[in-house]
Amino acid sequence: MSTKLTEFEEARSRVLEHARRLPPQTVALGEALGRVLAEEIRAPEDVPAFDNSAMDGFAVRALDSGAGVRLVVVGESRAGAPAAAVLAPGQACAISTGAAIPAGADAVVPVEDTRRHNAEVELLAPVEPGRYVRHAGDDLRAGDTVLEPGVRLGPAELGVLASAGCPVVAAGARPRVAIVTTGDELVGVDEQARPGSVRNSGAFVIPALVRRAGAEAVSLVHARDDPAVIREAIDAALGADAAVITGGMSVGRHDHVAEVLDGLGVTRHVAGVALKPGKPFWFGTHEQTLVFGLPGNPVSSLVTFLLFVRPALQALAGETPARERTVATLDTDCRRAPARVEAVRCHLRLRPDGWHVTPTGVQDSHILTSLLGADALALIPAGTGVLAAGERVTIELL
Repeated sequence: MSTKLTEFEEARSRVLEHARRLPPQTVALGEALGRVLAEEIRAPEDVPAFDNSAMDGFAVRALDSGAGVRLVVVGESRAGAPAAAVLAPGQACAISTGAAIPAGADAVVPVEDTRRHNAEVELLAPVEPGRYVRHAGDDLRAGDTVLEPGVRLGPAELGVLASAGCPVVAAGARPRVAIVTTGDELVGVDEQARPGSVRNSGAFVIPALVRRAGAEAVSLVHARDDPAVIREAIDAALGADAAVITGGMSVGRHDHVAEVLDGLGVTRHVAGVALKPGKPFWFGTHEQTLVFGLPGNPVSSLVTFLLFVRPALQALAGETPARERTVATLDTDCRRAPARVEAVRCHLRLRPDGWHVTPTGVQDSHILTSLLGADALALIPAGTGVLAAGERVTIELL
């Protein structure tokens, strides 16, 4: 087997080439938060559906308005209870915000610009036609495209869909992810530490990343460094849409994951990537399952998840992964790594000329606290020397 590392962008392309959208599902609107829309939505009706008032006050005919004019009040239009009468010359109708404009009226006088005199209202100023009237279709016209496929549904999108009368939507499935952590040295957060042991932070980091990516962590298993135990754990994980294995990806005597994957018939597409941190990253497929082998180092596993697994999960759900990428200006020199792209944890700041990034501090791959407060990964191209402050770099938003 060749030991040549796959270039970073080539590795990412191979991952996304195999991350085909899962069949969409029909989802009730109340359950659709975080899902990716799989259909074009057109408004079935005007929104708002009728002319309504933007203020509490009195609906009038603008021709009748003027300072000192008194109008006879005939009825009231309340939200959900429109006035039945047609407004005649010399008449006004009390109206609430959001209530339907009565027939015959074409403007609203705010209550603070009036004085009430029993059955009459005195106007303190004139109004022009259309004043404080929200017209039918101001937000959406029937037949307008509301949302395009590929949009991740947030609170605003759910609100617009509800206002357009869409109780259900076709949305991408939430990818099911099985997680396997490996390593004899790992102990649980609530276990007694022993000499040489390390807390299993990946048991918390990886499921959290899965959920943040809009997927579902369906299982979490820890396997010690025993080929039979690892094989059993990975074999069970291959029933999910994606399997994420951490640790055991290097070439040491106790790194068994790659050989187990080969033995289970997983087709490898990437075995080592020109990335710092994250060199041991592994990717393969087993029937329809995407299989990711992440380094055991906690920073390396998090970085490779964000750069490879997250975009794959987004693609499975029907989203375009490129939305997490943009460019920014370096505010400090960054030393370049020979032959490898370096993912530098950075703070992100918006300045008049655009986004700027500054490294969070020490970038060693065992320093998990380097990710605290990080907003982005700056992708520093391979090379010698430094990439100077002021250069533009691609960043992956966190």
